[in-house]
Amino acid sequence: MGEDDSSEPVASLDAVPAGVGRVAHRIVHGGARFREPVVIDADVESELAALVELAPLHNAPALTALADARRALPDVPHVAVFDTAFHATIPDFASAYAVPRRWRDEWGIRRYGFHGLSVQWVAEQVRVPRLVVCHLGGGCSVTAVLDGRSVDTTMGFSPLEGVPMATRSGSIDPEIVLHLLRAGKLQLEEVEAALERESGLLGLSGASARVEELERSDDPAARLALAVFCYRVAYAVGAMTAALGGLDAVAFTGGVGERSEHVRDEVCERLRFLGEFRIEVVETREDVVAARAARAVLA
Repeated sequence: MGEDDSSEPVASLDAVPAGVGRVAHRIVHGGARFREPVVIDADVESELAALVELAPLHNAPALTALADARRALPDVPHVAVFDTAFHATIPDFASAYAVPRRWRDEWGIRRYGFHGLSVQWVAEQVRVPRLVVCHLGGGCSVTAVLDGRSVDTTMGFSPLEGVPMATRSGSIDPEIVLHLLRAGKLQLEEVEAALERESGLLGLSGASARVEELERSDDPAARLALAVFCYRVAYAVGAMTAALGGLDAVAFTGGVGERSEHVRDEVCERLRFLGEFRIEVVETREDVVAARAARAVLA
C-alpha cells in the first residue's frame, strides 16, 4: 500500500516487493481484549488462536496466513487490525444479551459486531450524521453509524448472527438448535456445518449462494431466497434507523451491495415509509483502513 493509498496485489508471499515497511493483517474477531490495532508477537498470536472458535471461517485461515507471512517476512513488524474494533463504541444496552450475568462477566458473551474495517471506510466516504451501512457479500451485516461511530449492528457474538448470508443462516430461534440436538436429528458438528456452510441463500434456494445466479433463475426457490434476503436486510435497516433516531443515508457496499441493483431497489422500496434519504454505493477499501492503522500503530 503506497502512501497515496494505492495498492497492488501480489501473487504470493515470495513476490512481495523489497522495501515493505510493515504488514497489516485483517483479523475478524478480536474478542474482548483487542479493540485497537496491535503489533503481533508470540503472545498475541497465542491469544488470537484462542479466538478461532468464535469465527472459525475467518480467524483460522487468517492465522495460517499470519504465520506464513511472519516466516516469509521476519524482519518487518506485523500488525493485527480487527473487524470488531470499530464496534467497540456500541453502548452496553445494545451490546448486552439478556443472558445470565455469569455468561457476560466471566465468559465474555456479548455482541461484538464485524465488518468494522469496511464500515469505517464507508463512513469516511459518506459523511452524514445518521448513516446505515449495508455490507452485503458472502457475509452480510447492517450497521448504524451515528456521527461516524458505530452504535449498533446486526452481527453479534459471532459473524453468524444477523441477516441471511450466502451460506450462513443469520439469526434463528435458538430453540431450533436445541430441538435438533435433543431429538438426535443432528450432532453438534453437523449443526455448525449446516448453519455456517449450508444455510442462507444456498439453503433457501437449494441451488446457489450467488445472488447473480439467483437473479437469473426462474425457479420459485430462487425467488424465495432473494425475497427473504431483501426483506431481512430492509428489516435490519429499519431497526438500525431506530437506533439512530432517524436516517440521512443508506450506503451499500460489498460484492452484492455494490453490484446488485435488484437487491438495492428491493431493499430501498421497503424503506420508502421513512421519507427522504440518500442512497449511496461505495466500493469498500478494507485494505486502505488496515494499512493506515498499521502505519499509525508504528508511527
